[in-house]
Amino acid sequence: MSGFIHETTWWLLLLGVAGAVVAGRLFSIWWRERGPRAITCPENRSPAGVTVDARHAALTGFVGTEDYRLSSCSRWPERAGCGQQCLTQIEASPVGCLVQKILVNWYEGKPCAFCGKVFGQIEWAAQKPALVRADKTSLEWSQVPAEQLTETLETASPVCFACHMANTLVRERPDLVIDRSCRTVLKY
Repeated sequence: MSGFIHETTWWLLLLGVAGAVVAGRLFSIWWRERGPRAITCPENRSPAGVTVDARHAALTGFVGTEDYRLSSCSRWPERAGCGQQCLTQIEASPVGCLVQKILVNWYEGKPCAFCGKVFGQIEWAAQKPALVRADKTSLEWSQVPAEQLTETLETASPVCFACHMANTLVRERPDLVIDRSCRTVLKY
């Protein structure tokens, strides 16, 4: 009986390790393929924002090469029946058309429009940088649709997280802000 328990334990351990490897591989592919992408629609040659079905890509990528299909497109529902020829752009550069990758390249080495601090490594999880429009209003990237990304990058300037938060506070809650830039020196 002791041998049976010992052998069963090894099989369960082996199954657990195999399961963890499978889960890790699936998660890795899913993580890499998720997120909005900016592409050029082959039908009208205009920018479009798409999202790949990351779950499908992970499942097919686990057994071979990832099979891409869209889960959303900025041209849907009007053009929902399209042949998804834009997938060739994603297949050619799976990471290159990711909005986050495009933004990382755009920020690299540029100074903040307000404080002048040069951007280095971006902490997307903690302190997301923003942008400032011509009217000096800063906004977060989640407020910019992927299909407007190229146009926005041509006209906007980068803003660090701290300046974006300060700008937002001044705009949304001016009652909480004290402007000390105009100091008057009192002489007694």
